[in-house]
Amino acid sequence: MPGHIPHEDTKVIGLGDQVVDQYVNKNVMYPGGNALNFAAFAKKLGYEAAFMGVFGDDRQAQLVESSIDDLGIDRSHSVVRHGENGCAKVNIIDGDRVFIGSNEGGIAGQEPLQLDEGDLDYLRGFGLIHMGVWGNANHLLPQVSRLGIPISYDFSDEFDNAMVDAAIGYVQYGFFSVSGMETNQVEVLLKHLFTEPNRVLIATRGSQSTVVYDGQNFHELAPHVVEAVDTMAAGDSFLTAFLLNHVVQGRGLDESLVAGQDFAAEAVQLNGSFGYGAPIR
Repeated sequence: MPGHIPHEDTKVIGLGDQVVDQYVNKNVMYPGGNALNFAAFAKKLGYEAAFMGVFGDDRQAQLVESSIDDLGIDRSHSVVRHGENGCAKVNIIDGDRVFIGSNEGGIAGQEPLQLDEGDLDYLRGFGLIHMGVWGNANHLLPQVSRLGIPISYDFSDEFDNAMVDAAIGYVQYGFFSVSGMETNQVEVLLKHLFTEPNRVLIATRGSQSTVVYDGQNFHELAPHVVEAVDTMAAGDSFLTAFLLNHVVQGRGLDESLVAGQDFAAEAVQLNGSFGYGAPIR
């Protein structure tokens, strides 16, 4: 289990998915994806951030690449392959995003990222690595975990036993979306899932309270409901700010949860995960 404590100038990286979110009912598309959103939000919060993943070679990939470059996010260890970039199709209804389909990561799902020694050396320069269930990168977890760097992982809202079993034993910080689940059920779930080398497991529940388990105690954060322009990356913005406060800055769980909540309240006032919209054509 990673033993070092990151400090203020720690660099962070999102490893895995980047996609274009096509807002079908608005005829506009935005860059997104859990791992990329983490890097983008970290950069917006003033941290040095990078992204590593697989890009296609179509117009959609170009939109994502240009947004990354404009934000100043390092993508030097990403790869470009011939084929479709990852794409999700959604409708935005009263500010809430409703997924209606995807191409399963496009070329990144067909030809997932592989790491060579140069990539592993590069990753050793980071203090926190974020991955997720849609990143097409679970096969990299054994390699990445041996680096001794804290790993956070977003299990999202469609996790099942196989998905959890594939990743939970490699990560320090796990996030689950369980809207509608009662508090006592959430506590039972998190306690059941908690294992070595976990440090903190977090369950977000939309407009309900967030429940956290640190292996000994439960923490709960009351909801802060705001009127959203676009909820696309509400969870990603929350987990990014929480992780930067708790893991990188070393702040307490309760203070870090509030920081995550406050940043998410700001993020949902922007169209797309982090802007950079372009017409679908």
